[in-house]
Amino acid sequence: MLSKLFGKSKHKTIEILAPLSGRLLPLSAVPDEAFAGKQRGDGIAIEPSLGKIIAPFDGKVSHLNDSNHSIIVEHSTGLKLQIHIGINTEALNGDGFRTHVIPGDTFNAGDTLIEFDRLKIEAAGCSSITPVVVANENEVKLLEHIILSGNVTGGDEVILKAGMKG
Repeated sequence: MLSKLFGKSKHKTIEILAPLSGRLLPLSAVPDEAFAGKQRGDGIAIEPSLGKIIAPFDGKVSHLNDSNHSIIVEHSTGLKLQIHIGINTEALNGDGFRTHVIPGDTFNAGDTLIEFDRLKIEAAGCSSITPVVVANENEVKLLEHIILSGNVTGGDEVILKAGMKG
């Protein structure tokens, strides 16, 4: 059934690569109710093994938080994906985060977007678990979880597929 849905609107289907390396977790495992309860959108979380955010598809930077801990990337179909590095990491005021992009920049799948110091995040008492959620769910007709658990390598494995409305 899913292949039929995706087959009908192939140009509107987006394969989303793992934006960082680490262990996949359900959103319910995120120690923040807004993400765990999917109030910020559906998706998945990754407990990072490396401190590098990799572009999950070709696109552009739609938004970058001032403290560099959260980025929204946009695909040409309009899909917006938020990658929120850690929980309560805004309290670090950018310490331990280094961006390679600014809002409006375009990128290719696999490009490095942000580097972060996982150990610094954890030493500050913050969780490094990184939610990856659809920021504009109202424009997505279907979100398919391709891999639900295990370890993934950033930029190498498709973890989600999204089908856009229209």
